[in-house]
Amino acid sequence: MSTASSDKNTADPYFQSLFADRIGGANYGKDTEIYKFEKIKRAKRKALADHPDRALLDFGIGENDSMADASVRKVMNEEVNKPENRGYSDNGIGEYKEAAARFMQRQFGVTLDPATQINHCIGSKPAYAMLPACFINPGDITMMTVPGYPVAGTHTRYYGGEVFKLPLLAENGFLPDLDAVPDDVYRRTKLMVLNYPNSPTGRTTTPEFYEKVVALAKEKEFVVVQDAAHILLTFDGKPLSFLQTPGAMDVGVEVHSMSKGYDMIGWRMGFVCGHPRIVSAFADVKDNSDSGQFMATQKAAAAALDDDSIPQRINAKYRRRLEKLVATLNECGFECEMPGGTYFLYTKSPSGTKSGVTFAKAEDATRYLIEQFGIVTVPWDDAGSFLRFSVTYVAATEADEDALMQETKKRLGDAGLVWNA
Repeated sequence: MSTASSDKNTADPYFQSLFADRIGGANYGKDTEIYKFEKIKRAKRKALADHPDRALLDFGIGENDSMADASVRKVMNEEVNKPENRGYSDNGIGEYKEAAARFMQRQFGVTLDPATQINHCIGSKPAYAMLPACFINPGDITMMTVPGYPVAGTHTRYYGGEVFKLPLLAENGFLPDLDAVPDDVYRRTKLMVLNYPNSPTGRTTTPEFYEKVVALAKEKEFVVVQDAAHILLTFDGKPLSFLQTPGAMDVGVEVHSMSKGYDMIGWRMGFVCGHPRIVSAFADVKDNSDSGQFMATQKAAAAALDDDSIPQRINAKYRRRLEKLVATLNECGFECEMPGGTYFLYTKSPSGTKSGVTFAKAEDATRYLIEQFGIVTVPWDDAGSFLRFSVTYVAATEADEDALMQETKKRLGDAGLVWNA
């Protein structure tokens, strides 16, 4: 191939300068930064290549390991063959919204009008992408807890807004310090995005914290969006909905997901509920973004919401696995305790090894554990250095879980990890 031909093939396409600034503008596609999860994937590939006979102990998976309950799949199998389910559902069918209303009443004592205070979403992720479109103008602020799920912040920036980070620090019990937010930030804040039970810290919150948030929202005039994806995976008491708080319905919405609590990863079902005007604004944006989830899927999800035994079984499984993992890690030098919720265990990252290897940050520890010992975790360096262990690993029986814990204990023992005081 001639040099001229090669240069032609590597030259920028004519539209390179047309990419929007929000995704990088003329530099889109040229960023050489490697993102965290890509680094983990590369380290896993290297570990498998270097040690083909050593199985990975994968605590990095962030999604349920089981299929949806057989009863839910049975409904889906029946509904998928009905002609009346073939069309667009737009902003959702009444059957799913009504099931969501029953769920909120039964679980939390929260009364909602399914016609005006609930709208389905194709999984909770699109809700966090769309809600900023309802409120954010250039210069407006979305406050978000970090570490956390970044989607609402990404779309806030797309609309010319800014993100103000609320760090979740161990010394504050992984709750944001709302008193430390400057008044000029509050003046420009349109949205506050919370997430409890919190991913990845596993922290649950209290009625008193939510009461403070409601009072602040009214005083400073911002909207609250509470991410309740892990709410049914609560272990330290009854699940707590933001909408149980007096006045919460006046200031915001809560977003629920079928994924974590119902093993419906990949089914893409959730709902936004709360103040009817906010739900209506979300529905208007959604109506211009998608044409609704498949009606058969909504009907299967409605059946799931009406069966409390499903989340109870899933909760018991992940509670059991977390208890085993906490005990194992504590035996290996980690200092951790049972999380209040989620299927994640968030624990201080080691600073190095007895052999003299040092880790400047959690990302270094993660890469070392993967490549040298085949143990996969997810690092978080946003507010201190922490490792996230997930108990969504594949294990068919409790005996398999116990065997995995024994192998984890052995490998971590061989790693000889140490922590700075």
